[in-house]
Amino acid sequence: MSHALLVIDVQNDFCPGGALAVTGGDEIVSGINALMPDFDAVILTQDWHPAGHSSFASTHNADPMSMTEMPYGPQVLWPDHCIIGTGGAAFHKDLQADAADMIIRKGYNPAIDSYSAFFENDHTTPTGLFGYLQTRGIDTLTLVGLATDFCVNYSAVDAANLGLNVTVRTDLCRAIDFDRSLDAAVDGMKAAGVSIRD
Repeated sequence: MSHALLVIDVQNDFCPGGALAVTGGDEIVSGINALMPDFDAVILTQDWHPAGHSSFASTHNADPMSMTEMPYGPQVLWPDHCIIGTGGAAFHKDLQADAADMIIRKGYNPAIDSYSAFFENDHTTPTGLFGYLQTRGIDTLTLVGLATDFCVNYSAVDAANLGLNVTVRTDLCRAIDFDRSLDAAVDGMKAAGVSIRD
């Protein structure tokens, strides 16, 4: 059994002062760094959007956090964030990104958002992460990062549905909690067989 730490989207735009700031998003960085040596592999994900992405409210002249319907289903329209090459898309300066065995960039297709580290939001287009884990013989994941109720949630549920053993360390995550999305996410993760560790 090989065990990887999957660190979701610890980027400047999701930390205080960022374009889509998650309350306390920077508080988890030192704890994540401290965990890294305990794992066989460390994998980081990075939200990586082109300007004018279809998930941006500005693209639709809509209000941020409003909803729209995409060909793949309902989509939250976000403030412009994590635009390729910007400081907002960079990892938090204190995150030990050099410890990563692999970095998965997601959301770079302008027509489709990508919350999960495993699939874009159509739930069929893979990112390549699962193949990498199989090649490395990794069958167990611990997830940390931002945000609990969106990218961590989607990644954890997909990983469990792919047959991996999955734990989410909620003490090293922070949530947006948009319209009670945190409670729904935790319930969904538990239903998928994800172990929730406070």
